[in-house]
Amino acid sequence: MADKVLMKGNEALAEAAIKAGCRHYFGYPITPQTEVAAYMAKRMPKIGGTFLQAESEIAAINMVYGVAAAGKRVMTSSSSPGISLKGEGISYLAGSDLPALIVNVQRGGPGLGGIQPSQSDYFQATRGGGHGDYHMIVLAPASVQEMAELTVLGFELADTYRMPAMVLADGTMGQMMEPVSLDFAVSPAPEKPWATTGTKMAREHNIVNSLFLTPEELEQLNFTRYERYQTIEANETRYEEYMTEDADIILAAFGIAARVSRTAVNEARKQGIKVGLIRPITLWPFPYAPFAKAAEHAKAFISVELNMGQMIEDVRLAISCKAPVTLCNRAGGMIPSPGQVLEAIQKADGGVSK
Repeated sequence: MADKVLMKGNEALAEAAIKAGCRHYFGYPITPQTEVAAYMAKRMPKIGGTFLQAESEIAAINMVYGVAAAGKRVMTSSSSPGISLKGEGISYLAGSDLPALIVNVQRGGPGLGGIQPSQSDYFQATRGGGHGDYHMIVLAPASVQEMAELTVLGFELADTYRMPAMVLADGTMGQMMEPVSLDFAVSPAPEKPWATTGTKMAREHNIVNSLFLTPEELEQLNFTRYERYQTIEANETRYEEYMTEDADIILAAFGIAARVSRTAVNEARKQGIKVGLIRPITLWPFPYAPFAKAAEHAKAFISVELNMGQMIEDVRLAISCKAPVTLCNRAGGMIPSPGQVLEAIQKADGGVSK
């Protein structure tokens, strides 16, 4: 068995990025992700990499754009208000078909909000995050181990599909400490013949650009990009199911909410309530199929979230309104307790026909 070390989620993520071949990091400190930048500041100079604390989040994402255009694995990280500032640059990355990894360790909002954990950036992440028609691959870790592994996966998927990817973690995942193994396989970055690495008089110039003034050309680029998105939806959707086979009630939760929900599922099963959990690991593409399958036998769904109800909309879409979907939530930096989730399960069970 591989040796494990006790690490904070933010630090495990940063070390995993280095293991994935990231040698360029640009960021700006903001709670609760500052440890990512601090870790990179220590490690990058020792391995011949580049760490730069930009003058702003806007500057950082545009530095990412430049390194991505050169074909290198590059990362930035921030927390909710900072990600909003990066939104324009993320749209430029998507419009230029450039791979990069963006990390959002979410805090409560809107506005400056607070520094406690939240999941209220779900809409922002899964619906693009900036202007225009585009998606990011969005990965939601539920452990420190997944903070590391999904970071590596994010780099690999971004390269494979030439698009930005995001690790969307709630603040709890960034700040908590757990044993983690960094002994996992990493795929090297592929060849990138489109990169702006200098022609050396051996090829035509590569041009990276997101401005297309001919509407027919821009339309076709959007159509082509969405064909690629369909491939991603078919091949890269990830999720975990727990006790769903015979469940009358299905919980939907990601991140720390999924860990709380799993505890509630175990307690409800002791009480004879048939309940299960579907945990999306990719928030985009969202795992619609397992929810649709569960709707063939489940009579109620509960979306457990650290926000005012965002993922619940995707759950309702997935099951085509075949069963009621209720919300069990806390907001503003609060986390639902297992007891609160259990109460929601008991209430739903009271309305389930036997």
